[in-house]
Order: sequence, then C-alpha cells, then structure tokens
Amino acid sequence: MGKKGGDTRVKRQMAPGFWGIKRKQSQFVLRIRPGPHPKNRSYPLGMILRDILGLAGTMHEAQKIVHAGKVLVDGVTRYDVNFAVGLMDVIDLAATGQSYRLVPKNSKPLVPIQIESGEKSVKLVKVTHKTMTKGKKLQYGFHDGKTVLSDKDLAVGDTCIIQLPDAQITNHIKFEKNCLVIIISGENAGKIGKVEDLREGLFSLPTRALVSIEDRSVELPVDMVMAIGSEKPVIKVS
Repeated sequence: MGKKGGDTRVKRQMAPGFWGIKRKQSQFVLRIRPGPHPKNRSYPLGMILRDILGLAGTMHEAQKIVHAGKVLVDGVTRYDVNFAVGLMDVIDLAATGQSYRLVPKNSKPLVPIQIESGEKSVKLVKVTHKTMTKGKKLQYGFHDGKTVLSDKDLAVGDTCIIQLPDAQITNHIKFEKNCLVIIISGENAGKIGKVEDLREGLFSLPTRALVSIEDRSVELPVDMVMAIGSEKPVIKVS
C-alpha cells in the first residue's frame, strides 16, 4: 500500500522570505515536515545540505547523504530531507567531521556557523513554557520542541544549557537585567547586547526588554531575544 500523507513540496513563491532562494529557478522546493520548529523559522534539512552548505549539487545527492545516515541533528541521526532544522540546532556531518550551529546573523534569523567538535554536544534552548505534571514534577518546554522533567527553578524566558542528545540540563542562564542576549529575529537579528531593563506587558502589549547594542538602545518583545550568558556567550553563537 502506498504512503499516505501530504505533499513533500511547496511552490517557491510560498516559501519563507529568509530562505533566499531563486523564485523562478523551478516551480517547487522542499516543504518542511511538521516537527520541532515552525515552518516560518526553520529550514528543511535537504536545503541546508544543498543550498546553504553546498555539500550536494542536487536534492537527489542530498537525499543519498541523509539516507546513508551521515547527518545528525542535535546528536540524533535524521533520515528525512524535509526535517525542520532551526535556531541553535547542531548539525553534525559524520562523513567530514564538521559541525555547524544555526544562529541569527547579519539580520538573518538562521545562518550556519562552524563550531569545534567539543561544542557539538552542547546546545542553548529557551524555556517557552512550564507545567506541573502528575506527581508534582515540573516539566519545561523549550523553543525547539524538547521537554524535560527537572527540579531546577526556571522561569519562562530563561535559557538552559543542555547536553545532547539526551537533553539533560547542565546549567541555565537567568533572563534578567544585565544578562547578555542575542536578538533572534527582526532587522537586528544576530546582534548581541545587554538587557538594561525589563518592562512589564499590558493587555495589548507584550513584556519588553530594553537592550543596549553597540551605541544605542532598542526596546524589543522578549520573544525576540535569547539569553546567552552574563559577561560573554557561554558557547559560540557568532
């Protein structure tokens, strides 16, 4: 019996703008399969290999690389070229020994930067929600879809340092005044600054952070920033 499911392609005109693809080169491009990241804030794995890293000339070649089990995302082998890869994900290429982390850079929300082998098992994740489970244990949910049960006292907006691939929390960075943050979306994406102040939200206005970047200060919704350290980033993010 044939596979049932949605189309694995999408028309190029409907693709997210930050992908930077040629809209008239051909009719279709890979569709992101539902997964850990929203489709408007992620790349399909096959596009990373072919169009961004240039490791494959065609999507058929990218499929052969992925199906051979030579690509790991966050320490887990992925076999689907439509798999969603997003913010802070670590891509490990078993064949070449190279590792990349997707970070915001130069006003783009996702750009791969090469990292040392010692950092490929470390990842930053932002706490997006927390719930009390049966047995009165706290379950934390992160921006990349991962969830972890932990007895640590974390707040929504904090950043956790986790060990891959089991997503064990090794430390955390509290989102507060004077912490170091990276802007993850918008025209300032990729810029690093310090939080000068946190301003409570209202009914129609989200909580905002006043961030000093370079020689100016900008006020941003807290959803647009991510804590990365106190005096300097705890891992390479630029």
